Amino acid sequence: MNRDTAYALVCQYTQSESLRRHMLAVEASLRAYARKLGGDEETWGIVGLLHDFDYERWPDPPRHPLEGARILGELNYPPEVIYAIKSHADYLPDCPRRSPLDKALYACDELAGFVTAVARLRPEGIHGLPVTSVKKKLKQKGFAAAVSRDDIARGAADLGVDLDEHIQTVIDAMTTIAGQLGLAGDREQGNK
Repeated sequence: MNRDTAYALVCQYTQSESLRRHMLAVEASLRAYARKLGGDEETWGIVGLLHDFDYERWPDPPRHPLEGARILGELNYPPEVIYAIKSHADYLPDCPRRSPLDKALYACDELAGFVTAVARLRPEGIHGLPVTSVKKKLKQKGFAAAVSRDDIARGAADLGVDLDEHIQTVIDAMTTIAGQLGLAGDREQGNK
């Protein structure tokens, strides 16, 4: 199991650039949490990278993430990777989130998408994005309406982190790969 092989799998199953970027954002966030919580950074990162690789082909529950879990099993991915990916789906009752890895994936998934939506509104992209801006947008039900605010709050609580701290961790992690995520703002054009 290595990152290059995992990314090749993402590219094989996912054509959407925005979905690939989402998986990269979750990967960066999980790597940050692995460093904070003493997890294995490579394993956690690969879980974040692969968590939605099957979504484009099988978006309907429970096929997502069960089809992906089947494929990963055939490719001999470790059981804890497969379980963590399955556990991010609330509709799989036999896969409760147990480990810090499971909880971190759930906590970062929706929030990474929401932070992306907020960063896209700013000329500077994600650079310097304050937690207060994200929290203000969370209160606006019409903004990124498909993102569950309850899932974001529950994810932070289950992980045992303050929501503000959680938002900052995800922003910081995503900022490190802002260019790859298309969130570098004016910096992408070379305008500073």
